[in-house]
Amino acid sequence: MRHLFALKSNGPLNGRTVDDGEYISHEVRAWTNRNEDEEMSHDPVDCLILEQAAEAVIFANKEGVIERWNAAAETMFGFTASEALGQSLDLVIPDHLRKAHWRGFDAALGTRKTRLRGRPTLTRGLHKTGQKLYVEMSFALVMDTNGSPLGSVAVGRDATERGEREKAAVATQPR
Repeated sequence: MRHLFALKSNGPLNGRTVDDGEYISHEVRAWTNRNEDEEMSHDPVDCLILEQAAEAVIFANKEGVIERWNAAAETMFGFTASEALGQSLDLVIPDHLRKAHWRGFDAALGTRKTRLRGRPTLTRGLHKTGQKLYVEMSFALVMDTNGSPLGSVAVGRDATERGEREKAAVATQPR
């Protein structure tokens, strides 16, 4: 059974003006394998936490299609939620990293474990403008109540300044 939720608001929220009917949390889904007559608790605060988190939060289903995209992801990658939702993760992965990304993504789904086991890693991301970013990301699988993977969540922050500093420091070191 799949439930579809969305929060609506009018007025300012998190520094943005929201028009009548705009969905703040865009599309927030919860999955469950519970019986139809079981009640599920759906706290609207959960949606607000996701939307207002300082870090980018991106969830992609098992096919690698983006189903969650919060405001920090919009800021970091330049794509609005309406542009990102329903798109492949390739949207924000530079071409030269895609093959390795999908190999790791598929391996994680198959083994039910991520290689880094939640530890953050510095990698590259792709901004809407085409600019390559350094991003510090951590990844986790999202499992249903039976232990089957639903997809993967990535939480990250822009680390471009740090990445550029480190790259410059290496370039100035004597060989």
